[in-house]
Amino acid sequence: MKPKVLVTGANGQLASCIRDLESNFTEFDFIYTNTSDLDVTNLDQITNFFIKTKVDWCINCAAYTAVDKAENDTQNATNINVIGAKNLAVVCQKNKTILIHISTDFVFDGITSKPYKETDITNPKNIYGLTKLKGEHEIINSLEHYFIIRTSWLYSEYGNNFMKTMIKTSKEKAEISVVDDQIGTPTYASDLAKVILKFIVSKNKNFGIYHYSNEGEVSWYDFAKAIFEEKRIKIKLHPIKSESYPTPAKRPRYSVLDKTKIKHNLKIEIPNWEDSLKTAIQKLNGQEFKNSY
Repeated sequence: MKPKVLVTGANGQLASCIRDLESNFTEFDFIYTNTSDLDVTNLDQITNFFIKTKVDWCINCAAYTAVDKAENDTQNATNINVIGAKNLAVVCQKNKTILIHISTDFVFDGITSKPYKETDITNPKNIYGLTKLKGEHEIINSLEHYFIIRTSWLYSEYGNNFMKTMIKTSKEKAEISVVDDQIGTPTYASDLAKVILKFIVSKNKNFGIYHYSNEGEVSWYDFAKAIFEEKRIKIKLHPIKSESYPTPAKRPRYSVLDKTKIKHNLKIEIPNWEDSLKTAIQKLNGQEFKNSY
């Protein structure tokens, strides 16, 4: 009987990227669930699901990720990011299931100027970051065998993300302004999906918190510029300061992640963000070509 891998948040971009890679891992049975199949905020539902289905690994891609909306929608953000994480952790502990949970660079306040290590002090500046941090704590307090992977600026050819928003906006506007004083690292969801699956395939037992993003660091403005250049979109792009573009949720000014631990543990080389962006754009172009017929 093949080991079973449960992937929650099946409609999201990370789960979609895992699904794309699934054919390379025929030694596992993958089960994908969305909210209608498995509500992570419902402990009884998760308990019953695990009774019916023996789950060896659970990849939790279910999350409330609307950063600005979370400021006024605290209850829903808490339910999914905190209660949901706790419920999965409790049930995984009972069933000896290994949990891989996705967290965020937004658990940090961004006042430093060097990449954040897993052991650095957390201090989220917004509700989203706070709920994700509380979710981490619930997992750590409830479960022995877990991997928490903090990532940053996730994008792909799937779902809603910065890359797709920039391309969509360029079709509607002749000029765009993007902040240039928030520094981080874009992460191609397909690269993260490969790393998650490597944890499973390698039967890794070095449990704990890990950081993963692509290599390099960049501002949102430069990321947007690279997207337009790669997509060959001609548009007037203006750099602005965060103060000129106020948002309900405060963002860290610097949230680059130190990936030494994950590189050492998994013995991997991490692609540069610019190279991964090219791959993502190529895949997106392929999707658009198919959709045009």
